[in-house]
Amino acid sequence: MKKDVKEVIQGEEPHLNNLLTQEDLSSFKGMVDELRDTWTKKQMFRTETEARFSVLQDNRYPTKASKYWQCVREQSSYLDNLMTLSFDYRRNEAKIKWLEGKVEKEEDEYKKTKYKIDLDEAIFGKASMEKVAKHRMREIKMWSGLKKEFNDGSFNDKDVNQHQLESYGMQYHEKSKSLNANSSEAEVFNVMGQLQSLQRIKKSGELESSYTEKEQIEQHGKPKV
Repeated sequence: MKKDVKEVIQGEEPHLNNLLTQEDLSSFKGMVDELRDTWTKKQMFRTETEARFSVLQDNRYPTKASKYWQCVREQSSYLDNLMTLSFDYRRNEAKIKWLEGKVEKEEDEYKKTKYKIDLDEAIFGKASMEKVAKHRMREIKMWSGLKKEFNDGSFNDKDVNQHQLESYGMQYHEKSKSLNANSSEAEVFNVMGQLQSLQRIKKSGELESSYTEKEQIEQHGKPKV
């Protein structure tokens, strides 16, 4: 972490005097190291354990291909979040510089105090952003490792469409097994309707031409009409 959050917490101690009782303020001062440790190691985003059993659960993603492509979605989402955070971080850095200038030059005591409060808040926000960025990058790397693990060469890793007929078929087959007399009419209609459609599409072979055309485009470029 570029800035130790302990400094930020300690810097706020004098201002907690009016907010906390003397007893609580004394306890807070005695817990600064512990609170820094808590702030540093608190969980942010998913662990690998959670990714494997919760996100990539077998009944929803029953094949290696379906797990791989979900990893792609997850990694892409965290990349988007990291880029957005980078823009916010740059904005906050500019705000910090602007506030530092205001604090230095402002002569009105009220305005100077207000700018200083905003500056302290922006500095704490900077530390928080750096922590979030670290964990977003951790998860991006985690999804990268999982992608490599599931991508064993047994499926097409260029076209998400090609695994879906099998993967969704297995998923909805499992869903259909959970239906019972207490299932709503809408739930039965939805699950069985999609399962039957998947079975029909597979039996008819109507997607085979789509797969073949896609492979031709990838290998030879757009075919002539």
